[in-house]
Amino acid sequence: MGNRDDEYDFLFKVVLIGDSGVGKSNLLSRFTRNEFNLESKSTIGVEFATRSLQVDGKMIKAQIWDTAGQERYRAITSAYYRGAVGALLVYDIAKHLTYENVERWLKELRDHADNNIVIMLVGNKSDLRHLRAVPTDEAHAFSEKNTISFIETSALDSTNVEEAFKNILAEIYRIVSQKQMADRFAHDESPGNNVVDISVPPTTDSQKGNKLPCCQGP
Repeated sequence: MGNRDDEYDFLFKVVLIGDSGVGKSNLLSRFTRNEFNLESKSTIGVEFATRSLQVDGKMIKAQIWDTAGQERYRAITSAYYRGAVGALLVYDIAKHLTYENVERWLKELRDHADNNIVIMLVGNKSDLRHLRAVPTDEAHAFSEKNTISFIETSALDSTNVEEAFKNILAEIYRIVSQKQMADRFAHDESPGNNVVDISVPPTTDSQKGNKLPCCQGP
């Protein structure tokens, strides 16, 4: 009997990007496994995990990739932007430098990713409000200027983590379904395979959360 996680209508690849230490790995583990690790180490190479959820009556399988934020791995992780249909650009609200680097990450993303990728700016560690270094209004203005969505989250206490992933997946689904509908009208064809081609290896239960070696390609 097939695993329920393998029963889906769409498969979307979403990447987490941003400086090292902003909490990308804990956002990944909180969303996919409802876990948080205070001793979380910097990701070396790329880690990915999956979770399936319903959007507008369709089963969406999200394959979330955590790209390493450290500078020395950037040449490797840029290859993992390929095939991504969504990206969470994460900074730490208590460390202004991580926010300053958002512009550079956004440029790299737009240089390497598909032109139609859906991008969400995520101010993580909102539980550290007493140490806030990045005003919410400032980040919101940046997101509006760059036509991307914005949300603040806390992987520690789960605030808005579910909402962040659900919102970006819903937006991806809206765009994909609109494109499919337009294509059907344009070509007068019946619907084809609904799986979005993300050019990544198949995921099994035993692989979830596995780390890929830093030198291994997709």
